Amino acid sequence: MTMMTTVLTQLLNSTIHSIKMVIPAGIQIGKPSLYTANSIQSSLSVLIGITGQVHGQLVIGGTVSLFSQISQMMYGMMLEGDMLESFTCELGNMIAGQLVTHASSQQLIMDITPPTLLVGETSVKGFQKAILVPVNVEEKGTLHVIVTVNE
Repeated sequence: MTMMTTVLTQLLNSTIHSIKMVIPAGIQIGKPSLYTANSIQSSLSVLIGITGQVHGQLVIGGTVSLFSQISQMMYGMMLEGDMLESFTCELGNMIAGQLVTHASSQQLIMDITPPTLLVGETSVKGFQKAILVPVNVEEKGTLHVIVTVNE
C-alpha cells in the first residue's frame, strides 16, 4: 500500500466516523469508489480544504431538500434560503473539525480551511487521488462525500 493510499484510507475512515458523530440519524455508508469525474452534480455542496501533514479537500454534496431535512433533525426546523446555505457550510465545518480531531488520534496532524459553498454543478480539478463515498441518511437521501488528496 502506498503512502498516498494509506493517508487516503485514514482520511476516509475519519470522515465516516465524523459524519456518524455529527449527524443525529441512522447512517449507512455505501461502497467507496475512485472519483474520476471533474464535476460535482449536487444542487448544494460544501468544500473544506485540508492542510498540514495532508493537503486535500472534503466535499459534501446533496440536494437542497436533504440538507433541509438534516437541519430539521439537528435543530428542529427545516431551514431554507440563506439560512440553509449557512447551515450547509456549518455542517461541513462540524464534520471537517471532527475529522481532523479523529485523525489526530492516528498521529495525522491537519487543519481545515473555512467552508466554501458550492451551488449547482461545479467543476473540481487539481487533485491527485479522490474517493467518492455515498452516505445514506436515514432514508432521507444520499450525501455524496468526496475526499481528495494532493501531494
